[in-house]
Amino acid sequence: MTDSYRIHGETGEWEVVVGLEVHAQVTSNAKLFSGASATFGAEPNTQVSLVDAAMPGMLPVPNGECIRQAVRTGMAIDAKINTWSRFDRKNYFYADLPQGYQISQLYHPLVGEGSIEIEDGDGTKVIGVERIHVEQDAGKLMHDQHPTRSYVDLNRSGVALMEIVSRPDMESPAQAGAYLRKLRAILRYVGSCDGNMEEGSMRADVNVSVRKPGQALGTRTETKNVNSVRFVMATVEHEARRQVGVIEGGGKIVQETRLFDPDKGVTRSMRSKEDAHDYRYFPDPDLLPLELDDAFLEACRASLPELPDAKRKRYEKAGVTPYNADVLTAEVETARWFDALLETGAPAGPASNWVTSELFGALNRVGKTIADSPVVPAQAAELLALVADGTLSGSLAKQVFEVMLETGDAPAKIVEDRGLKQTSDTGAIEAVIAEVMVKNSGQLAQYRGGKEALFGFFVGQTMKAMGGKANPAVVNQLLKAALQG
Repeated sequence: MTDSYRIHGETGEWEVVVGLEVHAQVTSNAKLFSGASATFGAEPNTQVSLVDAAMPGMLPVPNGECIRQAVRTGMAIDAKINTWSRFDRKNYFYADLPQGYQISQLYHPLVGEGSIEIEDGDGTKVIGVERIHVEQDAGKLMHDQHPTRSYVDLNRSGVALMEIVSRPDMESPAQAGAYLRKLRAILRYVGSCDGNMEEGSMRADVNVSVRKPGQALGTRTETKNVNSVRFVMATVEHEARRQVGVIEGGGKIVQETRLFDPDKGVTRSMRSKEDAHDYRYFPDPDLLPLELDDAFLEACRASLPELPDAKRKRYEKAGVTPYNADVLTAEVETARWFDALLETGAPAGPASNWVTSELFGALNRVGKTIADSPVVPAQAAELLALVADGTLSGSLAKQVFEVMLETGDAPAKIVEDRGLKQTSDTGAIEAVIAEVMVKNSGQLAQYRGGKEALFGFFVGQTMKAMGGKANPAVVNQLLKAALQG
């Protein structure tokens, strides 16, 4: 793992220390403590129960699916699962918080310490995860609906969140980005969060401090609700440089909450940072502690899929290059598509090369993702088999693939209908080679005079004359013999 990232200030080098608190919306149909829908995009205040609106006498009831998903997430990062946990009230006033408190877990979280391995530069680094606790989301204030008023939408009030708190183990914007991408991939593999940062279902609070090498941790700031990997990296970069500038200018870093301005790429002060005692945490009297039994934990563990690291190792063992394996496991939809391709018996190495080059290139051109690819794994396997058995050359396979994208037809049908089958007929190829040599007598004389680089020219002319249908290996063999004279 590279550790060369430093901020170069007027007084020398500074180290950057980064920790992330990621809020991930739990995949569930209902909210954490009510039966109201948790789906995204509904009209304001159409998904609000009496519990969400904090009507008098309404009592919260934990949603078992939300607890299950949080436990599965903890297991996916090898974290300690606490069989006894408790909900606390975090007291503060805000217009979008009807109860005047948030139900969270401070003292006894559902999930304890775990870790996530990231790649950066030429190596790997393990980022510690301090805890995962379950809490309810607040509502949303809308300031752009009226020139002088703000409106409150309580659709998100009570939606279940996992707060995934890392240790301050990251040392650069790149590491922060790698950690967030890896965490999002794990959540998507597990199915506990969709990871759609643009919809707000995953967002990060970015804690940054700076220090001289060898010194204790500096005072940190927390930049709230950053909603993309790119913006998280930009937050770390800007905030670290800002802090170095403040300190070197004779000032002190204030522990505060900040916001990231994506238009200007800078952070701005929002308010002074509160400590835990400011929220007057105490156990929620309306909720009993959560107690998990062995059967529940075993069912959670049995439901976990193959995770990205294990899948990557399996691909590499099957003959996929490390680079391709990283690309293929980065998104769960890609891995599922590739697994379906392997299940047809397609060889892993050539299949991975084709997916990461030809298929991804084509999907980028038409603006589609692999989840809605017009070519299904079975068709891709058929195309690869036609190349492997010599029916198609590489160039012919590209032509067939383009037709597949347009029509959805099977490769064998396209080959038959359009006469694209590769030929290894030595007689036909020798006849074309003879014509090419006659038409290019000047180049032939140069080749025989020692300019052997012209061999590629003759290969190209022969393939062109045969419409790309000649077997390249046979062409090379026959050309070498013919050009010798």
